[in-house]
Amino acid sequence: MDGRTIVVLDGDQTGQELLEEALRVLAPDVIGITFEFIRFDLSLESRRATQNQVVFQAAEAIRKAGFGLKTATVTPEGADDVGSPNRILREEIGGRVIVRTGRRIPGVVPIGGVHAPISIVRMAVGDAYGAREWREGEGDDEVAFRTERIERRICHAVAEFAFRQAERTGAKVFGGPKYTVSPIYEGMLKEEMDAAAARHPDVPYEPQLIDATFALLIGSTGDPLVIPSLNRDGDILSDLVLPLFGSIAGSESLLVAFADDFEPDALMAEAAHGTAPALQGKNVANPMAMILAGAALLTHMDASAPREAGRAIREACFEAVSQGIRTADLGGHASTTEFADEVISRVRTKLDAWSSL
Repeated sequence: MDGRTIVVLDGDQTGQELLEEALRVLAPDVIGITFEFIRFDLSLESRRATQNQVVFQAAEAIRKAGFGLKTATVTPEGADDVGSPNRILREEIGGRVIVRTGRRIPGVVPIGGVHAPISIVRMAVGDAYGAREWREGEGDDEVAFRTERIERRICHAVAEFAFRQAERTGAKVFGGPKYTVSPIYEGMLKEEMDAAAARHPDVPYEPQLIDATFALLIGSTGDPLVIPSLNRDGDILSDLVLPLFGSIAGSESLLVAFADDFEPDALMAEAAHGTAPALQGKNVANPMAMILAGAALLTHMDASAPREAGRAIREACFEAVSQGIRTADLGGHASTTEFADEVISRVRTKLDAWSSL
């Protein structure tokens, strides 16, 4: 994918403030590339006013452009309200895989000795989410039921992307579903993992049951890992893995849609955190995850210039933190804008230096 258009999905509260900082980093006078930013207002007010039509319009634009950058949005609690835009976006974009990567942040002590990056590659649709539920009977005899389903094409996409991700990053494909207890249902993902392993014989492969995966992660200190998973398992795994690194500030989330050859044909990136209403307007929130979300889009583009800019942004973020330029959540005193300014300065320096070599 070699697009020069990024669809920007505006959101709510502090999330919107952090998005604006990320867009400053993606400015042409910083990275030397001019992108067209097509913006859609996905704030709660806009979604209510349009009865979610703006979400459908944004999804269609991402399908056409191939790249989307989304900030955090408020999900109202009322059952009759507009709900979360994420489900609509996943379905309308055709997203099959969600990727979240935990990384060690310089100066932040990880938990359990975890140092190497860990990527969770999970189903974006199906499994326990969207299942039909009902109850029968009364009192102590009442029984609850749920119908869950997974699809072979989704299992194939999860497994293939996991092995390609491991190939790119020098990681090991690790973990898997509880295929011994559920050989028909969960075994479908294991079958696709084994098939992907045969297609990528140079990628280290260590399948584990999901419960063993959780246990072994706590003591994982070696190679980078990529963990393919069912939707529900991956949701829970992400909530464990990202905090293992001491902060979720170094993590972005990717929604991936695929062409028939299982090559990505649409990506939507966002930060893994929420809207942080308590920090709104205070200029103290950490913009790093949102900046890294923008960098992730660049690194998945086909052309070398965006990929180089994405690398420069990633390095600039972690070098700034390593050298003491940190927001309060990481034990520093830099403001939101000061951290973004530092990243911008470092990106310009890196790209200028690299162009001379």
